[in-house]
Amino acid sequence: MASEALALHLATSINITACRKALDKELIVGDRDELFYSDASRYLYIFRYGVVSFFGYSEPEIAQLLKEIEPYCEEWRPSDINETMEMELVSDRENGSIENEKVLLPKSNIEGIRLALLHLSQSVALDYYAGLSEQAMKETREHTTYLEENGKLDIGGKKLKRHIAKVLNINNQISENLYIFDSHEVVWEDLELDRLDKGLKQIFDLKERYRNIKEQGHVIKENLSLFMNIMDHRESSRLEWIIIILILVEVIDLFIMRLIS
Repeated sequence: MASEALALHLATSINITACRKALDKELIVGDRDELFYSDASRYLYIFRYGVVSFFGYSEPEIAQLLKEIEPYCEEWRPSDINETMEMELVSDRENGSIENEKVLLPKSNIEGIRLALLHLSQSVALDYYAGLSEQAMKETREHTTYLEENGKLDIGGKKLKRHIAKVLNINNQISENLYIFDSHEVVWEDLELDRLDKGLKQIFDLKERYRNIKEQGHVIKENLSLFMNIMDHRESSRLEWIIIILILVEVIDLFIMRLIS
């Protein structure tokens, strides 16, 4: 059976517990982070970080499944962040392989199918996080450009703290939801799955894309650390001037009182 696997980014997060109760399908793997279903040689994979992948479903069937999943999504926003992968299930082979970026798997290799959909979904998630990271980088660049041109910052206080929190949240989401460098537990004791795992990471270029996002995050954090230092210095200078003015007022007041007396 030759078909395209499809992964979509649908929401900020998906309530896995609620989905598990609502969907009436054969659950192969389920925990607090993901649900993997088998449905008459079709497969559905749902991830807590807002990505859902399909294999073997027609477009109308996918549309119906999306309606069923939507109520359990936070910030539902079907977007153009999606990716497809050609995958074929065959009965005349024992091991899976990747040929010309097409994944070939035995029909009985459920874990191989799961692994392929996992990496397809992680690729879509990387696209989403790359977009968030690029937006944060763009905003940070605007502030550094203003600093270069004017010798002072155009951001401070709560606005700066919110920007820092935004960047930290992006980095935390990436660390919590993606395990690009750590192999999935299903490959630890299976050499064939381990080979498939490495091949999938290579065709999706997952490690390099993950590194780029993390490095961009480090650059942003360094810039924000500089902004905080500048803001702290500015606040310290303001306090110093307030203290100097208060001392000066006290001295003048004392001088006037002596003159009067």
